[in-house]
Amino acid sequence: MSGAMGFDGKIAVVTGGARGIGRAICENLADAGACVVVGYRSRADEATAAVAGIRERGGAAVAVQMDVADSQSVTDCMASARREFGGPIELLVNNAAYSRLLAVDELTPQRWDLLFRTNAGGPYLTTWAVKDEMAEAGGGAIVNISSINGVSANPSTIAYGATKAALNNFTRGCALAFAKDGIRVNAVAPGLVLTEQSQTVTAQQRAAMVEGIPLGRGAQPEEIASVVRFLLSAESSYITGETLVVAGGRH
Repeated sequence: MSGAMGFDGKIAVVTGGARGIGRAICENLADAGACVVVGYRSRADEATAAVAGIRERGGAAVAVQMDVADSQSVTDCMASARREFGGPIELLVNNAAYSRLLAVDELTPQRWDLLFRTNAGGPYLTTWAVKDEMAEAGGGAIVNISSINGVSANPSTIAYGATKAALNNFTRGCALAFAKDGIRVNAVAPGLVLTEQSQTVTAQQRAAMVEGIPLGRGAQPEEIASVVRFLLSAESSYITGETLVVAGGRH
């Protein structure tokens, strides 16, 4: 599989890679031959466990602490990735995000700012940290993890949805700007994914979410990871600037 995907030896940085969708992406890319940087902010134990699992299967991975909302932290993480694996970063997955259901009276200016700094500002900082070396290497691929909430409004995700809508537009703009350098930029917009995060809502809320999904279930993290791998691979070489909704038929 790794040869077909063209990932052998390529450095892939995955933000928010310690658990959930991010961890599934890290494992998938490592299994396909990439040298994976598991980016994490505070979950060191989970990031270390993810790396250990990848290495046990013969893959290459390292855990690197980073706060995507802090420019120096992003710069330091990318430098660590280059030192560890000895080459340019050619693959980037912007998965780290702050997500929480908030009633209107809970949406304070502080929470609004935190959501935008992390969910929109983070992908900007990481993308700008690697775009030049991707261009110098002859190209690269970036996938931003968006959300169904970025294309379908919800009263409990006003700020979160706004950040993901911004990320979708950011994806399109970067794709247009970087095409001349051989850098493709796409986004994946999942719906309900059965991660630890999905357990933070009530059973009633989860049941309501599933009821609106034509396939009648939430996604497994691995189902999102396989789409990300495809968009990073040479098999999607003619796709850029797209936001692909992966939500079981929900729109």
